[in-house]
Amino acid sequence: MKTVSMCALLLMSLFSAVGWAKDYQGIEWPDLMPPEDLEALLNRPEWIDEVPEGGVADEMPPAGEGLPQDDPYSRALRSATTVPEFDGKAIRMPGFVVPLRFDDEQRITEFLLVPFFGACIHLPPPPPNQVIYATFEEGIILDALYYPYWVSGTLSVELIETDVSQAAYQMVVDKMELYEED
Repeated sequence: MKTVSMCALLLMSLFSAVGWAKDYQGIEWPDLMPPEDLEALLNRPEWIDEVPEGGVADEMPPAGEGLPQDDPYSRALRSATTVPEFDGKAIRMPGFVVPLRFDDEQRITEFLLVPFFGACIHLPPPPPNQVIYATFEEGIILDALYYPYWVSGTLSVELIETDVSQAAYQMVVDKMELYEED
């Protein structure tokens, strides 16, 4: 009888633990953009490829300077408009880590999650709706910044200003693992 009770308790514990596990929704970076921003970025305006009269491409002004600011493409490049349906969602997505804060063991505990290597390190940074401010209590030690990661956690919609970039989303990270295609 004691063996049956122990087995029943073990099974109940197992089912209970499974019930507490989060079911992460897999998303990609374009999912975090409202449809109008994505549409604008997918349809580059002609002026992007124009070279000023008498100029050469190498003499173009730095990114964002002297360019139209009121067209949909330019607005999408600066957009902090979010997708409210992701607020409070448990998600899993790939990205690159831009370290912000370390603990005593040099584990990264706060970082920006970005869609491509070098984002936020080279100017200009991605639009705020393509940057996630992340906190990871466990922390992670990176072998190299150019390795992508799968990051799982709970996303929230809130604009955060860091020294490096604005982020339109925040995430409390539950786990991270090196990126491998599923």
